[in-house]
Amino acid sequence: MNKKLIPLLITLLVATISHSQYTEVINSNRPGASYSAFSVGTGVFQLESGFSYEQREHSALRTESNRFGVDYVFRYGLFFEQLELIIDGSYAFEGVTDNSTLPPSEYNNNDFLYNTIGAKFLLFDPFKDPDRNKPNLYSWRANNTFQWKNLMPAVAVYAGANFYFGDNPFFPEQPQVTPKVMVATQQHLTPRWVLVSNIIYDRFTSDDPMFNYIITLTHALKNPRYTIFAEHQGFNSDTYADGIFRVGGARLMNKNLQIDASLGMNIKDTPSRLFGAIGMSFRLDHHTDPERKVDNTPDYDKKALRKNGAFNKFKNKN
Repeated sequence: MNKKLIPLLITLLVATISHSQYTEVINSNRPGASYSAFSVGTGVFQLESGFSYEQREHSALRTESNRFGVDYVFRYGLFFEQLELIIDGSYAFEGVTDNSTLPPSEYNNNDFLYNTIGAKFLLFDPFKDPDRNKPNLYSWRANNTFQWKNLMPAVAVYAGANFYFGDNPFFPEQPQVTPKVMVATQQHLTPRWVLVSNIIYDRFTSDDPMFNYIITLTHALKNPRYTIFAEHQGFNSDTYADGIFRVGGARLMNKNLQIDASLGMNIKDTPSRLFGAIGMSFRLDHHTDPERKVDNTPDYDKKALRKNGAFNKFKNKN
């Protein structure tokens, strides 16, 4: 890409973010497990779904299992640009071999691993002030390297509830309804690097509350259709503690469709876990924002854009 066009593209991106959470192309949480701080935008319905496979071995219980899952997330922006409703769940089918008996016994389980309904609201957006986030129109390097101001994160809060139906073999002692709260942050370290962090307190009204954190680092490749990510997730409760690492990538097929794949493993042998997933994200875009059609570029910015030849190309497209 011509480096002279980078300032213009950043200007357009900043203008879009400052007016709304909506983006011109789909912005999915997949293939990672973390929630971004930003919503999909009002009038946008988004489905993020996939299939997963996990192999488990528990050295203490002497069990082996193969688990197939269907993961789904429904996201919808309504009322305010900062607000979205989220239905997030996973249904699993598991075959277990118990080697503690002679001969080994086999049995099957199937039910929800989780099924939550909640809402997320953006409290603080560091990109909202266009003057603070105005790109340097004379320096490509200044716009594409780390800047200290980018450490200021966007901050969102989430509140929801977990729902289990009947006797769940994966969580036999859990109540049918438990609360879940979260703080999500997002930092755009450079135009190509984004850091997302989640701190989660889950099932805190039950006998086994869970503390959970997720740290996701995403990198956009030179071909903007491709992104890669690395993620660490930690769990801690009275009955289970573990650490998980994931890596993967995604490809943008068009502005409303993304496909993805990921692999992961944990750090324990009670149980040891090796898993992978493939999936897609798709949105129905009914977002309207008249402000986005207004040219608010200051005169001195237009002069600089004309100087590098980019403004005329932009003007002809509009």
